[in-house]
Amino acid sequence: MAWTKQEINDHITACKILDRIKDSAFNYISKNPGISEYEVQRFILNEYKKNNLKSTLSPIVAFNASSASPHYFPKKKSLKLENDMLILIDIWARSNGVKKPFSDITWMGYKGKMSDEMIKVSDIVFLARDRCVEHLRKKLSEKNIPTGYELDAIARKVIADHGYGKNFIHGTGHSIGFVSPHGTYGRIRKSNKQKLLLNMGYTIEPGIYLKGKFGVRSEIDFYITSDYKLVITTPVQKRLIRII
Repeated sequence: MAWTKQEINDHITACKILDRIKDSAFNYISKNPGISEYEVQRFILNEYKKNNLKSTLSPIVAFNASSASPHYFPKKKSLKLENDMLILIDIWARSNGVKKPFSDITWMGYKGKMSDEMIKVSDIVFLARDRCVEHLRKKLSEKNIPTGYELDAIARKVIADHGYGKNFIHGTGHSIGFVSPHGTYGRIRKSNKQKLLLNMGYTIEPGIYLKGKFGVRSEIDFYITSDYKLVITTPVQKRLIRII
């Protein structure tokens, strides 16, 4: 079922608020040396309350090796940020009320210095995401809607061509729901041969996960209009956020 114009507007509102919360979280990290994953998670939850947002589960805040697990949720005893660490923040929430769609974003940062491998992996993940967007734009310019399978294949080929195919252990994306950030209208993965729906929110979120070391994911939200235009509803990360 397609979103109504009001539901699209509600989604965009949630996207704008989440983006501000993301910035606040990285600013909070920069002002609190040695902060733990759990403490940052609690800060984000408090920001949800302040902005009248609802969510499911708690947000993902993961440093270094923790970020190698796509669905890592920090507990009270969690990693503390040190120099030369990677930071992954995955947040999802919606405006309070009935039938308000979620927004769902993942951004990356680092403190100190990134290793050559961190830089390489980040560049590959961003490229995989961007190639998906390019494919979407091309297909839509031909008045053709791609399937979840197509987009998944695009992202996986980019990552596999760079030697990290076995480390892509997370789906490429999913539809966005009202009860959960994961909707019921199809995922962007190998098994979905159905075309994406018009006026329905989806994510694109390729990732590379190196067990015991670190993981990188970049997640954006989008929908396709009735006249085949791609609308990306969240900012697109171009470079990692540096924590001084």
